[in-house]
Amino acid sequence: MQGIQKGFFEVENPYNHKTFFVPASTADVHTIVFWSKNFDPFIKGDYGRQLQAYGYHLFFNFSINSESVLLEPGLPRLEERLAQLEYLCNHYDPRTINWRFDPVCFYETETHEIQDNLKDFSMIAGKAAAMGVKRCITSFMDMYPKIKKRLARQPDLDFVDVPMKKKINVLEDMSRILEHLGISLQTCCERDLLEQVADDLPIGKSACIPNDLIMKLFGGRVSLGKDSGQRVRAGCGCMKSMDIGSYSRQPCYHNCLYCYANPCLS
Repeated sequence: MQGIQKGFFEVENPYNHKTFFVPASTADVHTIVFWSKNFDPFIKGDYGRQLQAYGYHLFFNFSINSESVLLEPGLPRLEERLAQLEYLCNHYDPRTINWRFDPVCFYETETHEIQDNLKDFSMIAGKAAAMGVKRCITSFMDMYPKIKKRLARQPDLDFVDVPMKKKINVLEDMSRILEHLGISLQTCCERDLLEQVADDLPIGKSACIPNDLIMKLFGGRVSLGKDSGQRVRAGCGCMKSMDIGSYSRQPCYHNCLYCYANPCLS
């Protein structure tokens, strides 16, 4: 909101730490895409109404996984996040909301039993469908170096990379649940997995920044070019956009164990 008031966003390149500026006027910005697991500050600040009054279009990626304090220690309770989703659906067009169940995690604790975070998936899907949500995006956790650093402080937990066949079965089960509810399932950067899924299941690759859909919803013109800065070879379908977020300038304190992006916080 400070960037909106100033007329530009100040962004730091995460690799070389050089600062550059992105214009913030409605003449330059067609749509603002928000991506979060906790929209409580956005809702309580009434920022959506303010931004719409300025003339911005709004689109949302809302990640809601099964409740697990072990995997997502800094998040509000699941029921609170579902209430946030309901608020967004009631105040904005549900077609502007991607529900992300992401990532699917398999892990082993001191019991040596392989567990997952799928236990609330059907319940969340049913509530999302009742609210009018039409898209679910998912992927399976990748083991990045930052995740290994976090696990060093969690000796009683270790993530497990299950066989491809198991992932296919999970994806097919998710698709069948969602198809019954009128929600399409899309995968994020899972090209190899998607190629092995049964042809009769309506599972596609996602575009979490879907400029074609954004134009269909709001009109106007935006680029339909692929975002070359993303994992295109892995199946990312995102289209061109400008990321104005920063984990150093706007740190995240959710401390999710599987996070590939956030610095290893204490």
